[in-house]
Amino acid sequence: MKGRGMLTVAVLGVAGATAAWGQIQPPGGLRQGPGVQAPQDAREADVLKSCKTPPPAPAGRGGGRGRGRGGAATAPSAPRDVTTIPGVIAAGQQWREVWEVDGNNADGIIATKDGGILIAQNDKSEVVKLDKDGNASVTYMGTNTGGSLAMNSKGVLFVANRGLNPSIEELAPKRHTFANKYNGDPMDCIGGVLNDITADSKGGVYFTMGGLYYADPKGVITRYGENLFTNGIVLSADEKHLYVTNGQTLAAFDVQKNGSLTNQRELAKLDGGGDGSTFDAAGRIYVTTTAPGIQVIGPDGKNLGLIPTPRGVISVAFSGPDRKTLYAVSRDNAQNKDWIIAIQMIAQGPKGRGK
Repeated sequence: MKGRGMLTVAVLGVAGATAAWGQIQPPGGLRQGPGVQAPQDAREADVLKSCKTPPPAPAGRGGGRGRGRGGAATAPSAPRDVTTIPGVIAAGQQWREVWEVDGNNADGIIATKDGGILIAQNDKSEVVKLDKDGNASVTYMGTNTGGSLAMNSKGVLFVANRGLNPSIEELAPKRHTFANKYNGDPMDCIGGVLNDITADSKGGVYFTMGGLYYADPKGVITRYGENLFTNGIVLSADEKHLYVTNGQTLAAFDVQKNGSLTNQRELAKLDGGGDGSTFDAAGRIYVTTTAPGIQVIGPDGKNLGLIPTPRGVISVAFSGPDRKTLYAVSRDNAQNKDWIIAIQMIAQGPKGRGK
């Protein structure tokens, strides 16, 4: 791991041993996790044999964002100037690199109350906090290939575990498995990779795994939507609407009082395939796309513009002391490296839940 600041270890809420989990290389060269996503784990075939409802054939499984978050990650592109998007960003603003790390080790970022961000690390099965000055510290160890984070308005923190026997795990305030079964089967039986999550104030978690799912406050999972090839997911600030990237479109749903979803519709078209997303205090939606860049969409679905990025980006969040810094995870597959990059905004992120 390479960071702009010193990496320290401050492990919180870890049950049992606190040693970092590493990848295991069994005979024959097939990998085992943690640090290995379930579909690539040597033991996955045996788990799938137990499925009462087997997953679709590999060609139709969907949701496997390549590295776990999708194909938006690319090598550096020709520089493009940032142009004005009224109320969002001023012309001429430039991205700056604030942190870098080797491997598939930055994803699913969310803001912290003190202006930093939390970062999920797939390969290392850890969660890192990056403070407002760019200093990194490990806050949670021993996730099962944790690849995306969400925090609800009450401060409950969740991680999406992408390893063998995928699960939604609550990290704080009490660490435990929140949901890991779908219709009595392990979540492996859904097929594909557990991608992204967003948490509501009721205590439930929405997630994408090829399709769209909701784990209610008791951890019971229900599937929603039709003809979806999902990736990133985010709730609106008032929790009345849910947005999910669906290939080259952004789909919207209305959220009912019990957390169920209705009225599926296309809200906007995207500049390429969509990935991670966030929103600002005015209700605008920010979606990372294969453009590469971050597409800004109004609450009414109007395309307001694109914030170009130097290479592909897969996750995005507002943070900083005034919530006017936009952070993104930038990825170069050829180098197998991730960066956290940041840019100054006019728009301000929400003071509460931002994911």
